[in-house]
Amino acid sequence: MSSIDINRRHSLDHDHARNAAETLAKDLSKQFDVDYNWDGDVLRFKRSGVKGHLNVLPEELQVHLELGLMLRPFRSRIESEINSQLDNLTGKA
Repeated sequence: MSSIDINRRHSLDHDHARNAAETLAKDLSKQFDVDYNWDGDVLRFKRSGVKGHLNVLPEELQVHLELGLMLRPFRSRIESEINSQLDNLTGKA
């Protein structure tokens, strides 16, 4: 499996960081048909060919995705989309 790991520092309070993670999850769900659910402060992603999580920490958002064979060709696009969304959501754009 190919993986994507992104760590993004933020200065958001806990509720805004969770809202940012939820917004990212909704967007990824629409674009890539990914299911997600919350487990405490961990947002878990899953669909055929991809699984991962987003940890909401006090000063950082940590994204880890594992891509199966069929989604490997889209790795750059997925990673770029996550980075772009995180930039917008954390005010880094």
